[in-house]
Amino acid sequence: MAGLESMIVEEKQQPTKSVDREKTCPLLLRVFCSTGRHHSTNEYSYGNVPSNELQIYTWMDATLRELTTLVRDVNPETRRKGTYFDFAVVYPDRGSTYRMREIGVTCSGQKGADDSKTLAQAKFTIGDFMDINITPPNRIPPPRRQRPY
Repeated sequence: MAGLESMIVEEKQQPTKSVDREKTCPLLLRVFCSTGRHHSTNEYSYGNVPSNELQIYTWMDATLRELTTLVRDVNPETRRKGTYFDFAVVYPDRGSTYRMREIGVTCSGQKGADDSKTLAQAKFTIGDFMDINITPPNRIPPPRRQRPY
């Protein structure tokens, strides 16, 4: 086994750039929430979007926990402890088709690994949509799977 070499590669996180929210203009985040499932990417095709749009003005350093709080503020039935929020970015692909990429999960009343993930860390691009699958506490939570970022 001569010449066999082992190499460990660490993935380095890019340092997060803090945004001066007093001097930086916020972006418009178009959010679409549904209960029990994500919207189909077909609902975003050909210039259409789902009907239940929530518009949030925020910055690229906004965390998933911060977005969870904003959704909970306008949607009273999502305030119960144990409600899961499964976030996905919907972005345009070739032509008028769209793709969806899951970016993280938060839970009301519990700390989680994705709570402090920012839009910038999730590689969100201005103009993308945010699709949130909301799972009430009396239902089975979304499966935790490894997601490539």
